[in-house]
Amino acid sequence: MTKEEISRALQTDFARTLRKPFVYAMRKYRLVQPGDRVAVCISGGKDSMLLALLLREAQRTVDFELCYLAMDPGYSPDGRGKLEANAAQLGIPLHIFETNVLRVAQNHAAEHPCFLCAKMRRGYLYAEAQRLGCNKIALGHHFDDAIESVLMGILYGGQVQAMLPRVRSKHFEGMELIRPLYFVREREVTIFAKACDMTFLTCDCPAKTRLSDTKRAEIKAMIASLARDNPQVEQNILNAVKNVDTAKILGWRDENGRHSFLDQFD
Repeated sequence: MTKEEISRALQTDFARTLRKPFVYAMRKYRLVQPGDRVAVCISGGKDSMLLALLLREAQRTVDFELCYLAMDPGYSPDGRGKLEANAAQLGIPLHIFETNVLRVAQNHAAEHPCFLCAKMRRGYLYAEAQRLGCNKIALGHHFDDAIESVLMGILYGGQVQAMLPRVRSKHFEGMELIRPLYFVREREVTIFAKACDMTFLTCDCPAKTRLSDTKRAEIKAMIASLARDNPQVEQNILNAVKNVDTAKILGWRDENGRHSFLDQFD
């Protein structure tokens, strides 16, 4: 498909499954305002490429600027070439900057590099976006990422927390992170990617070959298994972090420290 055909498909064939949930998240959480300059963080995968296309479409109705920001964390020459070729085919003008994130993460966290890699990527993206005059960075996390993160926090982190659709940066003044694909399902993104007849990048990390059984993959499989018997399970996971009854939890923490249900008995 050409970029014109893909743009038209987003308005027609994928209006219900992709465009509608994208617009809903944008409006519900007020993710973009007139005058914003948003750095769309392009990894080269199908999620971030779709995000770029949808945000470009959104400029028709909201007066804001876009900067398509791609960090090369140490891609192979083939990976870097694929990223650039896909962006050119979709008419996305990339601003690429280079880092050594993959090498550093591999050297300093060889057994479990993903957490350090993600943290470093985020910091570099914030810094470059701010340097380019942006006040927001947009990431391509979708609904499935959000619910998987809830369960990962409970089962492996011992905490209840959500992947928020909008976050103020603690370290970069005046910057926000937004997730406009918050209500888009991963399977619908996959269908779209196949329809585009394009091969998007997967993770180019050299550790990927031995991380096929990551905790996130385990959680993804568990949710899919539960949803086969009860499709409402997926939505219920997200609802659980929207309907927290603070009178029925053992404890919580906020900017003032830690609190316990016992505080009411003191």
